[in-house]
Amino acid sequence: MATTRLPSAGFSITIRIGVMADASSIGRLTTCVGEAGAIVTALDVVDSDPTTVVVDLTCDTADANHADQVVKALEALEGVDVRKVSDRTFLLHLGGKIEVTPKVALRNRDELSRAYTPGVARVCLAIAENPADARRLTIKRNTVAVVSDGSAVLGLGNLGPAASLPVMEGKAALFKRFGGVDAWPVVLDTQDTDEIVRIVQAIAPAYGGINLEDIAAPRCFEIEERLRDLLDIPVFHDDQHGTAICVLAALTNALRVVGKRLEDVRVVVSGAGAAGTAIMKLLLRQGVGDIIAYDRPGVLHAGLKDLPAPWQWLVEHTNRDGYQGDLQGALRGADVFIGVSAPNLLTGDDIATMAPDSIVFALANPDPEVDPREARKHAAVVATGRSDQPNQINNVLAFPGVFRGMLDAHAEGFTEEMALAAAQAIADVVGQDKINPTVIVPSVFDPRVAVAVAAAVRAAAQSGAAPAVADTSTP
Repeated sequence: MATTRLPSAGFSITIRIGVMADASSIGRLTTCVGEAGAIVTALDVVDSDPTTVVVDLTCDTADANHADQVVKALEALEGVDVRKVSDRTFLLHLGGKIEVTPKVALRNRDELSRAYTPGVARVCLAIAENPADARRLTIKRNTVAVVSDGSAVLGLGNLGPAASLPVMEGKAALFKRFGGVDAWPVVLDTQDTDEIVRIVQAIAPAYGGINLEDIAAPRCFEIEERLRDLLDIPVFHDDQHGTAICVLAALTNALRVVGKRLEDVRVVVSGAGAAGTAIMKLLLRQGVGDIIAYDRPGVLHAGLKDLPAPWQWLVEHTNRDGYQGDLQGALRGADVFIGVSAPNLLTGDDIATMAPDSIVFALANPDPEVDPREARKHAAVVATGRSDQPNQINNVLAFPGVFRGMLDAHAEGFTEEMALAAAQAIADVVGQDKINPTVIVPSVFDPRVAVAVAAAVRAAAQSGAAPAVADTSTP
């Protein structure tokens, strides 16, 4: 019955169970859960009497079906009464994850008169006279719109705006927790490029930055490019640039571990969508030796016809030897594999064909391109996007600090120089004396990360890498 997939906190359940009050009952429960392939993370006694003990058993499972299997295994035990099963992820989302909290007290008529009418009229007139004052006197100074059309939600596909809202809420919560940035979900009931651009342009006056999220390729490229031309605030597609920054940071330290230089390695990238394309562009900008890109048509090469513009660009800038085989063939002798595509594309035997001291970043979530347990048998460094595995490559390492830096600098755009600076800052937080095969990126909870990234991005903005106005106002 044990699952071959990896259990995770994302499928954590709490099961309320009544059992006989004898010395072996609790042990039978935990043994049963372990044999079913789940991981017990907590066991709490809720109630008891002379004959019965009621416990809450919390465990991580691999998916909803696996959770059902675990519950059925417990129900099959003699003397076990399963009374309730709670999905901890759904409990966390009840009522949403964010709220608006006023920064000023409204305790009496005097305070109300200054925060709202009549006093607020003077502030409105000041901004009408000098629109730049909106950055100083309103939420624009510290607020980001998290914009999605729901067309590419996580790895789940086109779920629409309502179903994308939990992700955008989570993103807003991460902005606040890690960067002190006030962010708000803006989910749009349209997937028309022109309409999305017009809507975002229309709401932009209220925000200091736009974070595009979960918008399908290739539409996301055009939307970002057009908004950058239209707006005087940064537009940042996190699926592209946040991922690319984190991958470059992780690869910088992974190469330090194995003693290789970026300009000497051959990289195979599975997935040439928004994330993969941005990763490859940033690696090329940093001087990578060569890249082979793989997607639905196979390996991208000059012999393919009628390719979309982003793929045509990749054909012209990667795969310098013109390789035309399959993914497994591309992997032979490669130094680095980066997967931002689909689960279970590769086996441990495929990884074994890579160059000595190979590096594997299998980032498909929740199930990576190759089982990390198998990859570690052959690769020197393995990273995933999972929080329950070493070397989690997570965009939260990048976007809170990137926006913090851009907002502080009043940057009018996001640039490649900012991306490179952010990646270097993330890599350097680990410290040369701390890097090893299981530690190539800092923890997402390391308080130094967002501070370092913000400082690096702010410096890049103020050095002329992007039009910016220094923030001289008082906090």
